[in-house]
Amino acid sequence: MKAYLVLDLSVNDPAGFKRYIAEIPAFIARHSGRYIVRGIEPTAIEGDWTPERLVIIEFPERADAQAFLDDPDAQALFKLRHATTTSRLLLADGCT
Repeated sequence: MKAYLVLDLSVNDPAGFKRYIAEIPAFIARHSGRYIVRGIEPTAIEGDWTPERLVIIEFPERADAQAFLDDPDAQALFKLRHATTTSRLLLADGCT
């Protein structure tokens, strides 16, 4: 069953975030992930959720998404994202 990482973020340090943008796609690909939505400015339709930027990454299986999140070589990039953005991340299984 496919799985999706959904990232809602506000970039606080654009210059510092550039390295993350440049390097993270290789880690996503390493774990068979692909961008469905990549850093767009979404339009809020209902409720008080107002993300500045939205990213959705699809993985073939939940285990692939978890392996991406646990990848020891990617941890420095995740720390960089935490330092340069305000972000919220969730993992959701797709429909069969």
